Amino acid sequence: MPFDFAAVSSPFRMQPGLRRLASGEPQLTPNNPEDKALREKLAVLSAHPAHAFVAAPGFDAAPALHALCMHASGEHPDAFRAEPDAGWTALRLGWTVRGDTVQGEGHGKSANAIGACLRALPAPKRLPGLLALAFAEDFAVVDSSSGRIPWLAVCLPSSWAPEVKVGKHFTEVHAPVADNALLISAADHLMRLVTGPERWERFVWTISRHATLAQHPLHCTAAAWPAPDLSRDAAADASSLAANAFFRTERQTFIPVPGAGQAVFTIHVENEPLVAAIHSPAHARQLHDALATMSPAVLAYRGLSDVRGRLLAWLGARSVP
Repeated sequence: MPFDFAAVSSPFRMQPGLRRLASGEPQLTPNNPEDKALREKLAVLSAHPAHAFVAAPGFDAAPALHALCMHASGEHPDAFRAEPDAGWTALRLGWTVRGDTVQGEGHGKSANAIGACLRALPAPKRLPGLLALAFAEDFAVVDSSSGRIPWLAVCLPSSWAPEVKVGKHFTEVHAPVADNALLISAADHLMRLVTGPERWERFVWTISRHATLAQHPLHCTAAAWPAPDLSRDAAADASSLAANAFFRTERQTFIPVPGAGQAVFTIHVENEPLVAAIHSPAHARQLHDALATMSPAVLAYRGLSDVRGRLLAWLGARSVP
């Protein structure tokens, strides 16, 4: 599902922004063999699986994994299917995980690499690995009774480390977020809401210097924004900056885990060049006004303090019909 530009509002506030999902609206996005999300996830799981798949000691993820598999097979029967003897097949990738075994011949140029990656994972992580590669979304489990996040399968984090967040309370996870008062004050209510029977979604966005989807801080080298070029006029310099920027978005949803007081939190990351993401003057104006009303703390948290002026100039020019 494409990013909903209605999530770009002003004045900008860090807030939950939850809305109910309409009946039948999909929550997962199947990967095809050559998709960017699949390529980057495969690279992460082949090189750094311990930084993507993490769990709190003693946590049993089986109920959440079963709920996710059932949801995936019901929502996308052309992409994910239950097999006899507790097996699951990612149909578009051509691989099956049955118990501890990985079976299949695969499809596409990455077929052998996917099979090798799945087989190299510890046995309990092979089914999560299949789900991670079969779908564009990353996954985490939220638990209402403890308020914690005890399990994550996150290959494409937005400059945070899953191994640092696992097992922490919702308030701890969001403690570093700038202007987080609304999120923190609503923590208990939000946890009860998203682990209930209804389905919810929210959208978040930022402007990024990085082209990659995978932005684990240990593996994604920080790239500085270009300094102002005083040799050219301000408009040209702003255009040059925008040409090197990316509009990074996340669609987040919650899949209930029946009877467990838990939900599977899904995160679909997309990263598009900023110049391609702005489809109309109205979108440019929305983004301009949101950026213009960000607090200094939010700008610093998002690494935008030094470039806001040039981005506003470019967006202002693009907002003229």
